[in-house]
Amino acid sequence: MLVEREEHLDRLRRVQEAALAGRSQLALVEGPSATGRTELLHAFADRAEEAGFRLLHAVCSRPERTRAHGVVNQLLRYAGPAGHSTTARSADELWAALLERSAEGPVLIAVDDVQHADEPSLRMLLQLSHRLRSARTAMVFTDNTDVAPAGLQLRAELLRRPGLTRLRVGPLGEAAVTAFLTPRLGPETARRLTPHFHRTTGGIPLLLAALVDDWEAGDDESIGPAYCLAVLSCLHRGDEAALALARALAVLGPDADDDTVAALADVPLEPSVRAMTASGLLLPDGSFRHPEVRQAFLEDLPPRELSALHRRAAGLLYDGGAPVGRIARHLLAAGRADEPWAVRVLLEAADQELLADRPDAAGVCLELAQRSSGDLTERAEILARLAHTEFQSDPATAARSLPQLVTADRAGRLRFAESALLIRHLLWHGRTADAAEAIARLRTDAPARATAPGEETDLEQWLSWAHPPLARPARTPVPGPRRPGGATVVALRSEPWLERVAALAGDLARDRQVEVDRAEQVLWDLRLSRSAYWSEEAALLALLALVHGDRTDSAAEWCERLTLDAAERATPTWQAVFQAVRATIAVCQGDFAAAVERGHSALDLLPAKSWGVAIGLPLSSLVVATTRLGRYDDALRHLSQAVPTAMYESWYGLPFLQARGIHHLATHHHRAALGDFLSCGELQRQWGVRGLGPLPWRAGAAEACIRLGNTDRAKQLVHEQLSRSGVSGGRARGLVLRLYAATCAPGRGLQLLNEALELLESAGDRFEQARVLGDMSRLYSEVGEQRRARMLFRQSLHVAKACGAQPLTQELLAGSTDANAERQPVLPSHEGSVRELTGSEMRVASLAVMGYTNREIAARLYVTPSTVEQHLTRVYRKLKIQRRQDLPSFLWPNASKAG
Repeated sequence: MLVEREEHLDRLRRVQEAALAGRSQLALVEGPSATGRTELLHAFADRAEEAGFRLLHAVCSRPERTRAHGVVNQLLRYAGPAGHSTTARSADELWAALLERSAEGPVLIAVDDVQHADEPSLRMLLQLSHRLRSARTAMVFTDNTDVAPAGLQLRAELLRRPGLTRLRVGPLGEAAVTAFLTPRLGPETARRLTPHFHRTTGGIPLLLAALVDDWEAGDDESIGPAYCLAVLSCLHRGDEAALALARALAVLGPDADDDTVAALADVPLEPSVRAMTASGLLLPDGSFRHPEVRQAFLEDLPPRELSALHRRAAGLLYDGGAPVGRIARHLLAAGRADEPWAVRVLLEAADQELLADRPDAAGVCLELAQRSSGDLTERAEILARLAHTEFQSDPATAARSLPQLVTADRAGRLRFAESALLIRHLLWHGRTADAAEAIARLRTDAPARATAPGEETDLEQWLSWAHPPLARPARTPVPGPRRPGGATVVALRSEPWLERVAALAGDLARDRQVEVDRAEQVLWDLRLSRSAYWSEEAALLALLALVHGDRTDSAAEWCERLTLDAAERATPTWQAVFQAVRATIAVCQGDFAAAVERGHSALDLLPAKSWGVAIGLPLSSLVVATTRLGRYDDALRHLSQAVPTAMYESWYGLPFLQARGIHHLATHHHRAALGDFLSCGELQRQWGVRGLGPLPWRAGAAEACIRLGNTDRAKQLVHEQLSRSGVSGGRARGLVLRLYAATCAPGRGLQLLNEALELLESAGDRFEQARVLGDMSRLYSEVGEQRRARMLFRQSLHVAKACGAQPLTQELLAGSTDANAERQPVLPSHEGSVRELTGSEMRVASLAVMGYTNREIAARLYVTPSTVEQHLTRVYRKLKIQRRQDLPSFLWPNASKAG
């Protein structure tokens, strides 16, 4: 549709009238690409034909520039029979043919895109314009000013022609855009969309029409395929320099600067940019008007040519000292890194991507670097880095690299750090035979491959905890440098995090006193070395050390931080592992609903096939939690989960065996439970380790023996556990003391249960506290202290319900003589009143809830009985109760702090 072209048509009408009067005319319609020159020519031609003109039409194109007389021959084909028999070889022949036609009526010679006309044809047409001055003929040419003409001299001659009518066609203004849109979109929509359409198209009619097509197809203002195709059409029909420039801009994208664009396009920059801006294809800053246009140019390039452009772009950026990330982007797009500097650039870019928490992008850089390197040793080391990076996203993906790494390790191409990493990955996936072979090679070659001799010791220490069957026997000394006086030399490690792993693993494996401060320091330092091979393993061990040391609250806080950090770093593997540890902590705290939630979250984040032998970590927590909640079918489903056989040869198998034993105990399969706990103990004896898990194996075995009526064996197991040197945290001792109390007289049993309660309160294990409170209630009832027995029973019931432990709740109710126990509510109104209590009043009230007498409370708090009585009086008044029995049960969590 012609808009803003009335003046042009009026001037062409005057050209037509002069030609009819016998005064030959020559007109030139010029302008940038896609501004409507051809449409204007067609409109004029239609009117001329209606006025009786004979139309001779030719369309020029870039491929036909070298075809002599191509334009003239097109014109003669329109001349009828006389023209068909003529092949113009001179202006005379053409003149004779046209005179013959002009005698019959006026003639219009229309030549579109004259800038592509072959030189012989254009010369003949210019000569003809001299000889036909008195003929009824009109010549109208269109010229794309974006394109350099085939012959500059002939173009200059054309522009000097006397009487030439020049018409300049340009982009449409906003008012014209509105007029252009109104017939198709309606006046209101046209006015609303005009600013967007004008900004996007620069007022180019061809682009406007295409954008309207996209808008009508998508009913929004987005760029669509019609617009992109129109832009491509503009440039393919325009100047080759402009097309080269557009492709260079598309390839460079955000890396485009004037010098690099000009070098990549290999054309003068300023004229082409000016022409493309004038035609509406570029914004004034030299960028594409829309990102989808850039993508269209990239897709328009043949793959081989696109790859070559990206390689050239990478070289230009490298020579210009550009950041490695920009260079690597083009190497990746090219799919090749053949230049001598390219692999180094990709490795540096991978490091930057890891620091920016983009492991997937780092993996892509490493993959191309590994594929492109010509050095076999370098390729093996890069592959190890790639496997480590992929492991953080999905261990199953990283497993694809293991066969190549095993081959490289056998050929001696891996350093100690990469060999140790390979061993860890092989063991994670249960490939024990390959791992054992790699360990044997490493032990043989360690002096030559390790940066410091102590690194082999560190790896052995980790193996002694995580995969004890493969560790060096304890009686075999591990070689290491020593000073003459006997002290070990302190040597720098290439893997300092492995050294921390070794220290923590040694404490956990041998059940030595865990240095909690050291574990927390490891966690504080974790963010300083995100790309280290062993940093996350150190975090896992540090968390387990905190749990082992009964610092579950601190461990839970660290788990939350680490889980969020892993999510921000896009490392699902460690996010899942930390969720699994959080589930373990929740089990130790008696928060079974949270344990189930975290355990499922861990398995959702990382599919079961990716967990390898570590699947025992989330499964054990899920089995224990669902068992304590009374969801035995769910627990059985988790126990039926397929697990690698190698899991039972690693630390991860121990908590799974213990969890299965707990499930067997809860479902009254006492002999099966005893077998699981004894199997766990036998493995630990063979391996020489003290395992972690839901409970010590001796405690589980002792409980099974008590259920089976074998109290003598239960006592033996309890004494063995209590007599062990370096016994782990108070929680483990509290568990055993409760079982010990079950084999003793009531008086002695109450003493043991009081100690167990304090230990379990300090450790924060609510479920085991509920069990101890229930046992204390039973023993107090046996010795005739019914009031205290009832109070302790209600407290145990409250705690069991808070844990969601339905089986324990039913067990407590079944053994209770308190008919009103199940109807005892926790008064919500008390919770607000508790905030009014002072610290001293809270301590006294908390101990009173536990059933202590005023004299016992006074002894524990080092005050007089009268002071205790005064505090209780104020507590009763603030809580609006009358007696001690009415104290709310939810005060129990403060009891341990009160003591």
